[in-house]
Amino acid sequence: MARAAAVTPPTRLPATGERSGAVLARLQLMVTRKLDGLLQGDYAGLLPGPGSEAGESREYRPGDDVRRMDWPVTARTTLPHVRRTVADRELETWLAVDLSASLDFGTGRWLKRDVVVAAAAALAHLTVRGGNRIGAVVGTGAPVPDRTGRWRGGAPAAGPGTLLRLPARAGRKEAQGLLRAIAGTQIRPGRSDLGALVDMLNRPPRRRGVAVVISDFLAPPQQWGRPIRKLRVRHDVLAIEVVDPRELELPDVGVLPVVDPETGELHEVQTADPGLRRRYAEAAAAQRAAIAAELRTAGAAHLRLRTDRDWLLDMVRFVAAQRHARTRGTTR
Repeated sequence: MARAAAVTPPTRLPATGERSGAVLARLQLMVTRKLDGLLQGDYAGLLPGPGSEAGESREYRPGDDVRRMDWPVTARTTLPHVRRTVADRELETWLAVDLSASLDFGTGRWLKRDVVVAAAAALAHLTVRGGNRIGAVVGTGAPVPDRTGRWRGGAPAAGPGTLLRLPARAGRKEAQGLLRAIAGTQIRPGRSDLGALVDMLNRPPRRRGVAVVISDFLAPPQQWGRPIRKLRVRHDVLAIEVVDPRELELPDVGVLPVVDPETGELHEVQTADPGLRRRYAEAAAAQRAAIAAELRTAGAAHLRLRTDRDWLLDMVRFVAAQRHARTRGTTR
């Protein structure tokens, strides 16, 4: 999908340079104030739910997972009981951060790349405040040839772009180092292989934890759907989809130059044509519906963040909704 080129530059968080450390510090302070003020109370973090350590039993209620049936207590009381579980006291969270060239775009308050870094900062805060470990794998696009056959951004890279693994460590200082590495990653032209990036979280096999995939998911669903389903077998999976409003609909501004940041192709689009705007919106809606359906089929929790909205407030609402859905009808 083409990207708007002639737009007013949005407010952005510099990813590299001397100011990146100060920007990350302000971002972390903002995340801390908001999340600590609204999300206190549960240990389990962003995706609260049953842990792996056995807790007390209670009577079965419609909707409970039958795999948690406590058969000895059921036999003694002649009433069906389920065994409650408590969260492990050490959680490992892994981020798969897609920094394809399409993320270096935005017409709202932020660039999509900035929202990716901000979401990673919020996740890091939610993880390390309980003494847990967080790691990441980062993918950037491989160079692609232009129409003349020349490679943009240098010689072609081997494989599906550049893939970087940052080991999981505990502690705020280590988390800050991880965020600096993500923010300082240079976006390369082209699109990274999102499926290969997610597969890096499957190898080597790890203890059950939380896996978070942050991307715009513009790659075909058949490329990344199966790796996410495989990841979901062992881990709780959260997919954070980053969207810009111009990817959903076109404004009526006459002739609009648009460029695809992954290939460098430039086109002029006549946005005054209502039929074209309607077809664009319909195609964009179908694309996002296909992404949501694939994530739902994979069993992943789905959070959509937009560059023209308060991403932190959307994240707070998502976490609150997750907790309400997981605890509804159960005894705390």
